[in-house]
Amino acid sequence: MPHYSAPAKLNLFLHVTGRRADGYHLLQSVFQLIDLADLLHFTLREDGEIMRINDVPGVPQESDLCVRAGRVLQFAARKRGLTVPGASIRIDKHIPIGGGLGGGSSDAATTLLALNDLWQCGFTRAELRQMGLSLGADVPFFLLGQNAFVEGIGEQLTPLITNDSWFVVIHPGVAVPTPAIFNAADLTRDTKAVRMSDFSDSPKNFGKNDLQEVAMKAFPAVADAIKWLSHFGEARMTGSGACVFGCFETESDADAVLMRVPGGWGAWKSRALSRHPLAHLLTS
Repeated sequence: MPHYSAPAKLNLFLHVTGRRADGYHLLQSVFQLIDLADLLHFTLREDGEIMRINDVPGVPQESDLCVRAGRVLQFAARKRGLTVPGASIRIDKHIPIGGGLGGGSSDAATTLLALNDLWQCGFTRAELRQMGLSLGADVPFFLLGQNAFVEGIGEQLTPLITNDSWFVVIHPGVAVPTPAIFNAADLTRDTKAVRMSDFSDSPKNFGKNDLQEVAMKAFPAVADAIKWLSHFGEARMTGSGACVFGCFETESDADAVLMRVPGGWGAWKSRALSRHPLAHLLTS
């Protein structure tokens, strides 16, 4: 059974620039694809059902973004008059849940890409991204096919070329609920907007993660991981946490740090990707 890759992302910086009347936060960020990935397997079903066939701890099937993505695509295909089967989905989970690495959103995007191909639906990149937005603000990024400067609530994407880098990613062993961070009273929501060229001109250690201080106060384990990793250079949190990362120019530099990560933390070495592994499935 062929597998389809669902890569993780890092927020190289994350600024909160405002808040809309409906409560959604306005952001600016650079999303960086990395080679840490979940692997998804699909088997077509004649009964038309969309089902996940393995257990993913903490993620009930009915709320799984993969299952929801499959059903959204199936509904859209049938609305177009296409006859499509169902699918059984098995997820080999490698991206930690609740780590700020976009695993659920990436899984949803890969489901849309894979089933659009397997079912021969013919939906375009723009159509898939619109479906993805109905599932979550980060899903359209994983349907862009490359790294991006991100604005709005996450739906405004400008393709961006980033440096070829290596990362050490640490999960400090706690789950950080995104709503708790975004709703925190001490979260600043007025960071001055930047231009993509500001980042491109000086990408190394650009900006900050506005959510980091809030998460560090609420979850000391995040603060501990950042403090430890900071001994080897700039360290920051991705997304709303809990994962933190450091950027290194060479694989050997990353290896040297990875070997010293204290026991009890999850840790990975990851390489920056310039393209999504399934970019060949995207049509304009």
